Amino acid sequence: MKVDAAVNLSEVDSLLDPTPLPLEVGYERLPDGVLHVAARTDLPACTGEMFEWWFRFRPNTRQYVWWHPIDHVSSEWEGGTADTHIGSTHVVTEKLTTIPDTELRIQFREPTEFFNPTSLGTARSAGAVSGVVVGRIGFGTHPDADDTGAILGGRLIHLVRDTPWGAALRSHFFLGQDLPAAGLSPEVIAKEITDDFGPALLQHAYNEFTFLSKFLPSLYLGENRDKLDITPPW
Repeated sequence: MKVDAAVNLSEVDSLLDPTPLPLEVGYERLPDGVLHVAARTDLPACTGEMFEWWFRFRPNTRQYVWWHPIDHVSSEWEGGTADTHIGSTHVVTEKLTTIPDTELRIQFREPTEFFNPTSLGTARSAGAVSGVVVGRIGFGTHPDADDTGAILGGRLIHLVRDTPWGAALRSHFFLGQDLPAAGLSPEVIAKEITDDFGPALLQHAYNEFTFLSKFLPSLYLGENRDKLDITPPW
């Protein structure tokens, strides 16, 4: 894999521009050992609002299996409120395509922890971004955390842009993001976050959001019908 990174976590504002990046779909080992995975998924008839709502909806295990009927195993939620997914932790067990059942804790964060607030606001106003979901990823039951409780491990970024036909989703993952600062060498990180996570996570992300796009529009309308002016198909 090449090491001339298309984007690293300090450069994620480049994702706010819909212009294609050198790495839209693929994976690469960054010079510090972090594994960067990029996926792009078309979401027909979906919107960025629907995408963000799905995380606020807090899918239970049954609904989590709808999301990926092959890989998803269980889903629980800790903390947060019904108004936002931000501040909640999603406790899941899932396969990553070829990688067996893995327990993850995904701690959803404010987008401005990752993006420049002014740049993000400008992108939203221009229609370049219509939905943002970001989080910290920890492996296992008790992942490491800093003094504020922020999980130390990986990062995930989902950026949605509305289009005439639905929405385009950019998903970027940075596995092992906190390991260089902990003093681990690139070689050690590569042994801990092995290369096979690259294609496995890329395929998993594409599949789960393709599955989601099949039912999200109707679910969103049904769950929000008292607040929406819904136009029937006929």
